[in-house]
Amino acid sequence: MLAQVARRLLGALPNLFGIVLITFLLTRALPGDPAAFFAGPAGTQEAVAEVREKLGLNKSLPEQFLLYLRDLSRGDLGNALSTGQPVREELLVRLPASLELVLASLLFAVVVAVPLGIAAARRPNSWVDHTCRLVTTAGVSLPTFFTGLLLAYVFYYVLGWAPSPIGRLDPYLTAPPTVTGLYTVDSLIAGEPRLFLASAKQMILPVLTLGIFVLAPLARMTRAAMIAVLSADFVRTARASGLSSTTVLVRYALRNALLPIVTTLGMVFSFLLGMSVVVEKVFAWPGVGSFALEALVASDYAPVQGFVLTMALLYTLLNLVIDLLYVVIDPRVRLES
Repeated sequence: MLAQVARRLLGALPNLFGIVLITFLLTRALPGDPAAFFAGPAGTQEAVAEVREKLGLNKSLPEQFLLYLRDLSRGDLGNALSTGQPVREELLVRLPASLELVLASLLFAVVVAVPLGIAAARRPNSWVDHTCRLVTTAGVSLPTFFTGLLLAYVFYYVLGWAPSPIGRLDPYLTAPPTVTGLYTVDSLIAGEPRLFLASAKQMILPVLTLGIFVLAPLARMTRAAMIAVLSADFVRTARASGLSSTTVLVRYALRNALLPIVTTLGMVFSFLLGMSVVVEKVFAWPGVGSFALEALVASDYAPVQGFVLTMALLYTLLNLVIDLLYVVIDPRVRLES
């Protein structure tokens, strides 16, 4: 098993190299000159030339790429010109914020979508099924930025039920000691239930914004997979054997429907990674998405390249985890190189 995992990771290296190359070329194709941007509107030609030399932009593209690969092999992602800090440190600080948001949204989507899809499959064309269709259609139809602004307007500005949709924690509170970087987890480790509740409340609106979108494909796939399995011969045989409906539903039907559901779960997780960029900007969430977006506007190459590489690594690990889950769910599946 470990040898197969190692081969799978090695097989991902060409893909990662291609992503690094494409990202490098696309960032260089961005309009504007980052040297002129950071030299300022009052910067002279000499100042711009000095910044270009400092950034290595006066070299040819092949030379710049080779230097980037050399730094990358040393774990050096460059410095963010907007903050003056190494990109690796910025990503390590901001990545837990994004992961906390994405994982909480995924948990919300699973808790809502899977039971809803199962209930719709058990009662086709009932009010439960129609509700499932309505929720999934609305989920995929509403843009995430519109959903976020709408939720903030209704639940914060109009009703006043939600806290201020700015950041991970109320500015009057102090963040818990960093252990995992996840405020909800770190506050529990520190024994601070007040901080846990405060950080959880701040996550409600962004989690709903992301979760509403991704629960749609998850509920659709759960419904379709369960309808197919519930009509299979082995399910009818299990029912005829006198097994309880719960045993048939969970042990036989749901387990055999899990493979397409887990596949969809991996797909929606990748969606969450991409959509979190917009949601972080809407709710002033200090994650890697908002960091990369600000760098993109400023034509700051290093943070953008570091963000894309980080997302590619996360996606590669996610695919590996999904493959391992296949083996756990169905022993007939083998992890192949």
